[in-house]
Amino acid sequence: MNWKRIFGTLLIAVVGSLIGIGIYSRFDRTKTIIVQKGEQTPVQYTGLPASTFAAPDFRLAAEKSVHAVVHVKTVSQVKQYGYDNIQDWFFGNPRSFNHEMTGYGSGVIIDAEGHIVTNNHVIEGSNSIEVTLNDGRVLKATIVGRDPQTDIAVIKVKADDLQFLTFGNSNELQVGDWVLAVGNPFNLTSTVTAGIVSAKGRFVGIIGSEQHNPYERQNPAQTQARAGIESFIQTDAAVNPGNSGGALVNLQGELIGINTAIASQTGSYSGYSFAIPVTIVRKAVSDIIEFGEVQRVVIGIQGKSVDPKTVEDENLKVNKGVYVDDLTQDGGALKAGLKPGDVIIGLDGNKVNSMGDLQEQIAPHRPGEKVTVMVNRKGEEKEFSVILKTPTGETKTVGSSEFWAYLGANLEKVSDKDLEKLDIRGGVRVTKIHEGKFKAAGIPEGFVITNINRAEVQDVQDVRSIIERITGGVFIEGIGQDGKNDYYFRK
Repeated sequence: MNWKRIFGTLLIAVVGSLIGIGIYSRFDRTKTIIVQKGEQTPVQYTGLPASTFAAPDFRLAAEKSVHAVVHVKTVSQVKQYGYDNIQDWFFGNPRSFNHEMTGYGSGVIIDAEGHIVTNNHVIEGSNSIEVTLNDGRVLKATIVGRDPQTDIAVIKVKADDLQFLTFGNSNELQVGDWVLAVGNPFNLTSTVTAGIVSAKGRFVGIIGSEQHNPYERQNPAQTQARAGIESFIQTDAAVNPGNSGGALVNLQGELIGINTAIASQTGSYSGYSFAIPVTIVRKAVSDIIEFGEVQRVVIGIQGKSVDPKTVEDENLKVNKGVYVDDLTQDGGALKAGLKPGDVIIGLDGNKVNSMGDLQEQIAPHRPGEKVTVMVNRKGEEKEFSVILKTPTGETKTVGSSEFWAYLGANLEKVSDKDLEKLDIRGGVRVTKIHEGKFKAAGIPEGFVITNINRAEVQDVQDVRSIIERITGGVFIEGIGQDGKNDYYFRK
């Protein structure tokens, strides 16, 4: 072993380190403060004066919200197929059996009458719903209504002395504001996490049957109604499975969003969570309670968010907004005077930077209401008064009765006993036929609908939500009274 070489190498390393420390100390301006026990010296950062920042107090918001957020347990019957033994696996047919599946989520009490808002995906397909309050009471809940397009549902319980949250204003939120997420992650009750608003108006393509922005497809009037409405509040408050349907609140304890999703590669929180803003929630809840469904409105355009490519291709004078590709013939935008090539930059005095902004600002309105639309037309700003309409061109609210009168059918969910007998996973039975689309298609009374345009039908509301998303022909599959598979088609 060459001890002289080793010693020389160590000596060079030590000398080099001392020289480096000397140079670093001349250029580094970070002030290091050694705090002795009991001292209250403020932390000082590089190049900044001493900070007097006081941490926000979350206790008021947490106390107000934790008692209004409930644990939601759902039970659903799922049909599965299996084999009794290895011989059947090789030579026999699979046997069907019903499997009971339990799901968990969260909900928010919004009034003293017991109305609770949650996510549609929390309670969809459930046979029973059980709600546990923060004080330990366990109550049965009934479904008031649900809306797949916003992923909002309303359930109701009967109880006294309910604590509830009041609606805030998500439009007033700014990036960087503190928020709390309250819910039941991993089946743990009454959990509160804190974070900030990371972004607003996020579109991530998780609501509805299509994974695209609904305004950026053909047939704009109908696509606005049939696909998901997304303009999420993005936060870094920790949200995990079980938080869906829970509350996002501001520091005053006001409800400003419903926690809905996370961005994760593992299924657990990875730093990004998304909440439906209360501007959308409040409208959906109000319509569901009053009409049994959400009153959908459209502005009557087909367009897309302005991006650098659109600016270059269309020689635009603005770099933010919604570019109008086309207008529907019976839409409010055309009648008001908008033209293809216009860029929508504002609505009712609020900025419109993207399609998500436009969706969020239109969603709270009802048919027949007017909005003021600001557009940039070849560099010149113009203002238009647009009357919002339903996707079918109506300017009045439409309840469930009008839709079923249009179909001309009474439906009921197939019982669990009949599901097992028919060997199907789900379906609805046509109990009565009137004048309408079903009669014109030849669908008889007693027919059990299992699929519409290849989408499974689990309950009566599925029939409506699926049909409203269809722009072409309707292909209905099911089982007749003779027990044989059958189908019907109607353009």
